[in-house]
Amino acid sequence: MKIAIASGKGGTGKTTIATSLAHSLAGSIKVWYLDCDVEAPNGHLFLNPIFTEQVDAVIRIPQIQPESCTLCGKCVEVCQFHALAKVAKKILVFNQLCHGCGSCTWNCPEGAIVEIPNPIGVLEAGLTKHGIHFLQGVLTISEPMPTPIIRQLKKWKTPPAQALTLLDAPPGASCSVVETLRGADFALLVTEPTPFGLHDLKQMLGIVDDMHIPCGVVINRDGIGNDQVDKFLAEKQIPVLLRVPFSKELAEGIAAGQTLVDILPDYRQKLQHLFEEIIHLVKVSYAK
Repeated sequence: MKIAIASGKGGTGKTTIATSLAHSLAGSIKVWYLDCDVEAPNGHLFLNPIFTEQVDAVIRIPQIQPESCTLCGKCVEVCQFHALAKVAKKILVFNQLCHGCGSCTWNCPEGAIVEIPNPIGVLEAGLTKHGIHFLQGVLTISEPMPTPIIRQLKKWKTPPAQALTLLDAPPGASCSVVETLRGADFALLVTEPTPFGLHDLKQMLGIVDDMHIPCGVVINRDGIGNDQVDKFLAEKQIPVLLRVPFSKELAEGIAAGQTLVDILPDYRQKLQHLFEEIIHLVKVSYAK
């Protein structure tokens, strides 16, 4: 099973829930944790894996062979991302705009384009002391596109058939979030009971609805704000699977790199119950 943990904005406690869920289930089932927030991965701060593998994440970018190029401009015409331009008697390639889709190579009538690997970050894998298989992508600073790294991270290694894969999504509602959600069996959406939390939760619910992914909600910092999130979820019949109260004790523990289970051990049972509820909701969804 693949569960994506997402939120419409940063700072809602998405990684807190993702790492705490992984911690609570480790030992009872095989858990794989993929930190897909490749621009600022921080799951390792809570689960403390020992990384033993690292490979480059690359996209393949075009390189024009001037001796074969007739300057027909076909490559420029087919590029949707404006990564190529015809200037005077030369085809220019703008590497940071290239998505590595290969359209220019396929459509060049002269075969004057070759593709070369362009590293844009790294993929890392290791194991935590609790036996969690931990994978993360790290986008190189100044590189503009996280989505190719997320795509490669998800394909890099294949978990066992009975393993649970937790996908810690980037914040927001961008293409990188959609790529993380792609192929997930369930979306666990983390929000807070504030007007901003409700606004961004609605964005995420629109995405998971379009992608036909069943979902449930965790309300973090419960007790602040107002009851508009609860009213909205009740109206839409979307289940609230866990409430985490606004608490100084929890805030101090999380700031020190602890999971909810480390801070308050009774959260292990609460998170295990949350997982059981997710299994039920997935079965109901797929039975429809």
